[in-house]
Amino acid sequence: MDIETESRRDGVWAQPYELVTGQTQHHKLGHVRLWVTLLEKEWQVRTETREPETDPVGWTESVDHRLPPASESLKRFVREGNTSTVTFIPAVANLPTVIRPYHPLTIPGGTRCTIYVGTVVWMKICVGQNQTLLTEVPLAVPSLTWVGKNTMEGELCYASPNFGRLVLEAVPKRAWRAVTPVTIINRRTEPLLLERFSLPTPLLSLHQNDRGELWTPGVVVEVATDMNSASLHVDEGLLVAAGPCKKVAPAREKAARGRLVRAIDRVFG
Repeated sequence: MDIETESRRDGVWAQPYELVTGQTQHHKLGHVRLWVTLLEKEWQVRTETREPETDPVGWTESVDHRLPPASESLKRFVREGNTSTVTFIPAVANLPTVIRPYHPLTIPGGTRCTIYVGTVVWMKICVGQNQTLLTEVPLAVPSLTWVGKNTMEGELCYASPNFGRLVLEAVPKRAWRAVTPVTIINRRTEPLLLERFSLPTPLLSLHQNDRGELWTPGVVVEVATDMNSASLHVDEGLLVAAGPCKKVAPAREKAARGRLVRAIDRVFG
């Protein structure tokens, strides 16, 4: 049995891993392969993203003394002192994320619905006791899209590769995706056609339960009667179905107190 097979185990968020000089830690999660190498004077990080032929489930890591193959993705970082621990912290996307229901969904006037969304997270690679950030890696290749009524008014967003679902059990649970419940309240008398929705990802913190799943607080969107704007706020707590959780990462941006009012085309554009 080789060294890599002997040391293979499940990867874990927010847990320091101890390496010795000359060792490389190899991670496989989703469609991403990641190598972190500790040398006498530097850290090296290599990544590879593969074509999504299947939907992998697990996250494994292994350690050995073999250098990974040469890669154009190589990034080198000065090693400060004798730092030898590396910690992987999940992070939400740094832009809003556009999600779509599995199929366009009509919300009748005066009703509400909750859809469950799984969004891909970034991996922050941090070293030392102070968890100094070296770099961060998206755990899926992000594609960009525009939300707004025209090319001059709106904002740049990521497009989620996953559909929103009405049933929580239908959302695939993966170590590299965070689950967010989104409640949409239609105060109008007319029906609201939900074809896509801009999730304010940077405002969401990340929490992990004892099953290794990542969750964010819920988001509530209320469409007013005039339909010119929608109010949005982030829940303080987590969905009960998440179970006991610990916070593993703060939101990238601090949410304003109260409700965030946005033009309707910035939310459902």
